[in-house]
Amino acid sequence: MLSSILAATFAFSASVAAQSSSSVVCVAGQCLQGYSNTTLGASLSASGISTNVLLLPGQYTSTTNPQLLHELLTSSSASLSASTGFGNSSTGSSVSLPLNVALQPGLAIYPQTFYSGQGSYSSLPTSPVGNASIPITASSVALSGNVWAAVSAGSNSRVILWNSIPDVSQLPASASGSLSLLNLQSSSCSPPCSGNGVCSASGTCQCPSGFTGSSCQSCSSGFFGPTCQACPSGCTSCDDGISGTGRCLVPVVKNPPSSCNCINGQCGSNGQCTCITGWTSASNGTQCSACASGFFLDTSGNCEICQLGCQQCADSSGDCITCKSGFTQDANDRTKCDATPQTTSSGTVCPDGSYSAGSSCAACSPLCQTCNGGTSNNCVICGSGTYSFNGSCVSTSSEGVCQGSNLIANNNKHECDTCGPKCTTCQISNFNVASTTNQAQCTGCLPGFYLSQGTCVTSCPSGTFLSPQDNLTCTACSSSCTSCAGSATTCLTCANNLLASNGQCVNSCPSNTFSSSGTCVSCHPDCATCSGESFNQCTSCNKALPVLTSGRCLATCSQNQYFDTTSSACQSCDSSCASCSGAGSNNCLACSSSSQVLRGGTCTSANCTSGSSIVPGLGACLSELVLVPSPSGTSSGALPSITGISTPITTTSGQRLQWWEILLMALGCAFIFVVFLYCWRRRARKQRAKDTAAFASAKALPHKNNWRWRLVRFGERLFGHDRRQPRPETEEIALWKLRAAEEARHHDEMDKLVGAYGSSRSGSSRSPSPLPSLRPYKRRGSHDYSDAHSSSNSLSAGSMYSQMTGMPRTGPEPRQPVKTNPLTSRFSSTTLGSSVLKKPSPSKRGLTPPKPPTDAEAYAASVRQSPHSIIPTNTGGSNNPFRNK
Repeated sequence: MLSSILAATFAFSASVAAQSSSSVVCVAGQCLQGYSNTTLGASLSASGISTNVLLLPGQYTSTTNPQLLHELLTSSSASLSASTGFGNSSTGSSVSLPLNVALQPGLAIYPQTFYSGQGSYSSLPTSPVGNASIPITASSVALSGNVWAAVSAGSNSRVILWNSIPDVSQLPASASGSLSLLNLQSSSCSPPCSGNGVCSASGTCQCPSGFTGSSCQSCSSGFFGPTCQACPSGCTSCDDGISGTGRCLVPVVKNPPSSCNCINGQCGSNGQCTCITGWTSASNGTQCSACASGFFLDTSGNCEICQLGCQQCADSSGDCITCKSGFTQDANDRTKCDATPQTTSSGTVCPDGSYSAGSSCAACSPLCQTCNGGTSNNCVICGSGTYSFNGSCVSTSSEGVCQGSNLIANNNKHECDTCGPKCTTCQISNFNVASTTNQAQCTGCLPGFYLSQGTCVTSCPSGTFLSPQDNLTCTACSSSCTSCAGSATTCLTCANNLLASNGQCVNSCPSNTFSSSGTCVSCHPDCATCSGESFNQCTSCNKALPVLTSGRCLATCSQNQYFDTTSSACQSCDSSCASCSGAGSNNCLACSSSSQVLRGGTCTSANCTSGSSIVPGLGACLSELVLVPSPSGTSSGALPSITGISTPITTTSGQRLQWWEILLMALGCAFIFVVFLYCWRRRARKQRAKDTAAFASAKALPHKNNWRWRLVRFGERLFGHDRRQPRPETEEIALWKLRAAEEARHHDEMDKLVGAYGSSRSGSSRSPSPLPSLRPYKRRGSHDYSDAHSSSNSLSAGSMYSQMTGMPRTGPEPRQPVKTNPLTSRFSSTTLGSSVLKKPSPSKRGLTPPKPPTDAEAYAASVRQSPHSIIPTNTGGSNNPFRNK
């Protein structure tokens, strides 16, 4: 417990005398040599280095200045000796960098100012401090990061400390005087813990026994009340919860029937089941779950005895299924079996009260009303005041209980019958011959059942309570209560629209409670007043948790705020304060500026000497922690010279690389080269694809990189289509191939004709023909004939007339007719399907649009439209006998 720890550690002796020998105190970046009693931090030493240094809280690395500190930190023999509370390093432990010197989560106090003297440390408590107030006798206080301490000052004011205090006497007047610790917790939990939990350094709420929830705001099952105490012994369940009363709802049942697989019986200490009369084990093995022979199950769930003379009867109705020997089923009442009339050997019927004794009738036993023999065991109907039980006639008590059993007398059946369902014993008050079995009242029940108005029930009905005297009988509440518990006057709900509060009926709920369903329910322990039982339904708060925020009562405001008791709200501190106890610049508990220190509650300039600065987290100059004597000119007060105390570390350049550094560099270069090569190849592929797309666009080729083409290719791969297999040619494609071959042959003939024409013109003396030359003729989509056929390939022979006469022609050269469509002269209409061949559209065949015709082609087209291909010029008479005159 925190109280025991602090009570043992807060006892101090007199002030520690100043050290006579010099010491070195260091913070990251600076060391001072002088005289100091500061014990906060850890002592660092190393073999081979004569000087030990005191490391103040902070982080130290291999590059930390000055040179002396660097040598100690990087020494292979360096060891630490931690002061109280700095348990991250044990005495004599080795140093691993980076080294973090920090106070463990908790509070350390020192008997002298500036953290001097033998310090005492207390870790975070594991359970709430409660209302305890632990005195603190200290001149300086150190707090670890993310930890706050609630203390009370001399005027009973509540102050929250967030930072270390190097000199308690410099606190503001509102926080001056003797201090007492009220609470100590971490601020790492979000949301904050309830008043029943303790925030740990890991940021989780630690719950005491009985509490549960992420903020320790609720009681575990089986615990009740503000402190979550366990339910009373002897209860299976109680009114639990943080607002529960703890009253027993279900008492512990000893040896319940279910413990030995027994339904309508009692379990013994040996685990054996003893059935109530009329019950037996069922065929499935469950004990006491079926009616025994001679009994039937009625509508109330009880096994009743069959009528006299009936050996087996039906459930519900009770109709007799099998009659005993000597009995026959009654013709009018199927539930009854009538005894066979007693007759003598001569056939004489014996009257009631007698039986056949051969040739005559003899009187029955005085215990029998009718019989079939002379003894009391031969009674059919027992006499007055007696009832049949196991073949004998037995008497009853004044309550109608058959002698030697727990059965009740049934005047209608003249038998001993069973009590009600789940009843172990019963009775009939003022029993007489006119009493009926529905007047029977249970006086005992199976374990787990309770008596209520003569019947056995599973729970007491409304308006009654279970008597704590026997834990069996349901007793009526008083008239002022509609429900009660424990006693008739301890009301749970009240009549006449009154409210139940702590068992009493009141007009309105008292403070710290709220009304719910006619009952005054206690508020959560965090709240002073509330609107509900949850810890976030507070409407006002108590002193321990004074800050009301979003329905919750918290212990503190934020670090840069203070709680104003006048307005009961958090107010911002002065801008010069990191934390404060009130308004204004004279109520600071710590300073927000790194160049100011606390003086009487006011933040003033530090004016550190010896070139030092304020130590982070301690609120004091390094020169205040170390007394550096002024130079006096005498050697008696001079400090011993220590090398490297103010010399910065020197960094060496040109250090040889390690093998793994070279390997990493080589791997990095290789990686960069691979990435460059990949990017270059990718750019080249994109450029090729771009060029291909441009070529396809210029040639009107189908674009094979769109999503439709890729989808078709994917379908081909999916369904196994091989694009390398030739597709079957259609009729149209075959015709176009034939046309292409015919055109090629025609153009070859035209080449020969053009060549011969050119040769004849070159050998003729006549003037040129006015017709356009055939030289410009160019096959569409092919090479230029004028370029392809030179004069060397022309025919040297002249015309037939010139060859026969040896004279050149004097008339114009005849021109050959040009046919409109060469295919129509080569193929029949049956082959083509039409006299005019329909060319497929360029868009369907992927062909380029036709080029404009040349001059020769235009002339040839105009000639084709005339009735005759060529009309020759009349050159005179002719000797041709076939020419028409």
